[in-house]
Amino acid sequence: MSGPSRSNGTDPEQDRAGPMLDVADLSVAFGDQSVVSGVDFGVDRGSFVGLVGPNGAGKTTVLRTVKGTLAPDRGTVRVDGEPVSDRSAKEVGRLVASTPQGTDLSFDFTVRQTVEMGRTPHLGRFDRMGERDHSAVETAMERASVVRFADRPFTSLSGGERQRVLLARALAQETPLLLLDEPTANLDINHAVRTLELVRSLVADGKTAVAAIHDLNLAARYCDELVLLAGGGVRAAGRPSDVLTSDTLRDAFDAETLVTTQPGTDAPLVTPLAERESVDRRVHVVGTGAPAADALAALVGADCRVTVGVVPAGDAAAERAAELDCEAVTVPSFAGVDDAARERAVGFARAADAVVVAGAVGDRNAPVVEAGRARLGVETGDRATVSGVDDTVPLVALPAAVASLPPAEGSDAVRPPNQSPTD
Repeated sequence: MSGPSRSNGTDPEQDRAGPMLDVADLSVAFGDQSVVSGVDFGVDRGSFVGLVGPNGAGKTTVLRTVKGTLAPDRGTVRVDGEPVSDRSAKEVGRLVASTPQGTDLSFDFTVRQTVEMGRTPHLGRFDRMGERDHSAVETAMERASVVRFADRPFTSLSGGERQRVLLARALAQETPLLLLDEPTANLDINHAVRTLELVRSLVADGKTAVAAIHDLNLAARYCDELVLLAGGGVRAAGRPSDVLTSDTLRDAFDAETLVTTQPGTDAPLVTPLAERESVDRRVHVVGTGAPAADALAALVGADCRVTVGVVPAGDAAAERAAELDCEAVTVPSFAGVDDAARERAVGFARAADAVVVAGAVGDRNAPVVEAGRARLGVETGDRATVSGVDDTVPLVALPAAVASLPPAEGSDAVRPPNQSPTD
């Protein structure tokens, strides 16, 4: 991420070789209430930057100031090398397009009419849309997947559908800079991912995007860099892995989190930890994939002493165990569970206060599950019950369910070597 680029104003072309967006010493107050103060960050051309932070941190205020609809009390916003304050609204509209956080319109326009509003900065007061304008509108509707709604009233659409139409309107504006205020707020996870995939494709084509995103894990997965706002200023800025740390998130959100890695990527995975007493239990996890990896994270975050297996090497659960310093019984991928590995896992299961089943288990792991004195299953989205267990619970309730179990007598016999009895 570029730092603020200070210019002496004598070489505009030099400015345009710098960041697409440069926010320098930005301060905004509403009456006596300061919203942001001393905000500095730059956004490189052709990058996707996420604004993250707690509610009320000033993300929307920053976006409105970048767009020029809100004048700062102090500081400068430069787009393409020139201060926004020096440009007319129409000039800014040819450089910056935005989607609002809300999805209401004052009049009952059709979807096509709504998207056509994006061409306003390119038209004179009495101009009619030409071939290029119509082409831009059609392309924008296609990219946002709203063509089938073209003749429907905007007000007849769901919140998520409206969000996509407003994105299409911004795309029809054909600007180099795109501002998105909570673009996934009204979308289910499938459409949220599709929206951010679309933004990534636009960035790959050369557009620059800045989005306020409340979901830290989506922001980490899709943004090149993040700016974390809290307490009226920038607490951290840079790559997601540098910004989303437990210490930084504690400072910004006043919350405890466990930060690991999203399976298959190097993006951080943030798991909030509810305030609760430490769960002093030994747990053996049986399962594979993301369900088992998530169970590991939840249990370690609750201070459980955790082992896992048998799992294939390279599986998400095995990788998460390595990140969390939990002992895992692994076998080579596609090799199957051999007797030695199974017996070792059975030993961990017998020594544990509980066996937790999460994700696919397989027949060869059945003896491991059966060896547990108490067996809990983790509910997943595609099934509500897990075979071979005494009870099933949602992931969020797993630490509490384990805490309710009595400790097994003599279960210290088998303990991960990195975990002492006083951990």
